[in-house]
Amino acid sequence: MRTMLAILALLAAGTTAAFAGPASAYPVSYDYPWCVMGGELGYSGDCSYQTRDQCLASASGRWNTMCVFNRRLLWQQPLVPLARGAP
Repeated sequence: MRTMLAILALLAAGTTAAFAGPASAYPVSYDYPWCVMGGELGYSGDCSYQTRDQCLASASGRWNTMCVFNRRLLWQQPLVPLARGAP
């Protein structure tokens, strides 16, 4: 009986390993301008929305959530090329 349980456990582990893809197959988290925060999402929230309307649609119907601008992007500034030969 124990041998049968051990075999079943190994088969289950092998099946799980066979269907688990490489790490690059999982979705990548991007920092878009709008985040749904609060509720079950925690402090960092879900920052995968390009527009406020997308964010509001996702937050609609969820308990205790709100849309806010992504705080990680607040202090980013566009790169400005420096003029050569300027004093």
